[in-house]
Amino acid sequence: MKNPEAQREVSVSQGFRVMFYTMKPSETSFQTLEEVPDYVKKATPFFISLMLLELVVSWIRKGKPPGRLDDALTSVSAGVLSRLPGLFFRSVELTSYIYIWENYRLFDLPWDSPWTWYLTFLGVDFGYYWFHRMAHEVNIMWAGHQAHHSSEDYNLSTALRQSVLQIYTSWIFYSPLALFIPPSVYAVHLQFNLLYQFWIHTEVINYLGPLELILNTPSHHRVHHGRNRYCIDKNYAGVLIIWDRIFGTFEAENERVVYGLTHPINTFEPIKVQFHHLFYIWTTFWATPGFFNKFSVIFKGPGWGPGKPRLGLNEEIPEVTGKEVPFSSPASQLLKIYTVVQFALMLAFYEETFADAAALSPVTLLLRVWFIILTLTSIGFLLDQRPQAAIMETLRCLMFLMLCRFGHLKPLVPSLSSAFEIVFSICIAFWGVRSIKQLTSGPWK
Repeated sequence: MKNPEAQREVSVSQGFRVMFYTMKPSETSFQTLEEVPDYVKKATPFFISLMLLELVVSWIRKGKPPGRLDDALTSVSAGVLSRLPGLFFRSVELTSYIYIWENYRLFDLPWDSPWTWYLTFLGVDFGYYWFHRMAHEVNIMWAGHQAHHSSEDYNLSTALRQSVLQIYTSWIFYSPLALFIPPSVYAVHLQFNLLYQFWIHTEVINYLGPLELILNTPSHHRVHHGRNRYCIDKNYAGVLIIWDRIFGTFEAENERVVYGLTHPINTFEPIKVQFHHLFYIWTTFWATPGFFNKFSVIFKGPGWGPGKPRLGLNEEIPEVTGKEVPFSSPASQLLKIYTVVQFALMLAFYEETFADAAALSPVTLLLRVWFIILTLTSIGFLLDQRPQAAIMETLRCLMFLMLCRFGHLKPLVPSLSSAFEIVFSICIAFWGVRSIKQLTSGPWK
């Protein structure tokens, strides 16, 4: 018999409680995987609400926003990219889990038991701790996870800066649960564990008293995102900080935290944000002599080198001075406004694509995804002021018109379709002229 709760929409109250992992077992226990709501998808308005609240609180307390616009756009871009594979196939984390459950499970715990619910909560959080730790300690896994750490700001938009790659290794650490916990229960907690970690990416919450002893909090997670030497490889927790306390990876926040990678990549281009460390591993692999050393490049820590400990030497990590200035886009304010408008249009098409995915043809779906990726890349090029930016933006605007003309994209307001065509035609003309000037007189600036 299907749980009647599964058929209901996630209410506003439930939506906020989902973000803080305060839903009750009776509200979130489902017999089949098909009944489990897509809590992450339904959380979009709550992400926006909390980011706006953070903006207001930060402005009141500090007189400035909690981060930079260019960095926030890059973070949300990474979040968009990380979700695009879900349009074509089910998550590797769920697919692998279902396979193990159907073929190798030892016994079935009852799906509707509160004990199963709480055991799964602990199991998923424990699995996340070890996945997260290995994602910092194994170089090939760090190649995926580093995207999340590449922001030099720390705010709620940083939480959305997710990796395209890390789900291809994270499933390993949850697999033992499939021997006895039903997939429907696992799917709920996999989402809750992720959503809980959204609100801890903020500087507007300082100290939470006794909760700091048990839960992962903004203070603990700020340390995790720091590039100060005392912050490196600390506080891997998802929800419960007790795992770090048990396994010796806990560090309390003390001196001012400077955020980002130890060697900043200084770009807002989303493809580079996602994959630059893979290219680094590739070049280091071939440059390192000896078979076992090459093997170590892949499976030891990101700081490892021949003759060094597995995780590298802490003294080789650049010291922070507190005077670090985060990389900012050299683009003009007018160009930044243009990128925000184009980004907002893309987000609207992105949301519409996910809402209508089942009804879209494979060709339309593929073309829309390509347009989204091209838009994000072009925005990154514009913010970085890359030489190819004008050419790429010309092609992107041209692609938009072609997709609209052939019915693969539809203006959000049908009555404004002619206006959209006029505006994008003007954009094509503008960027086309810039492209010609660039080709004839050197790099565009």
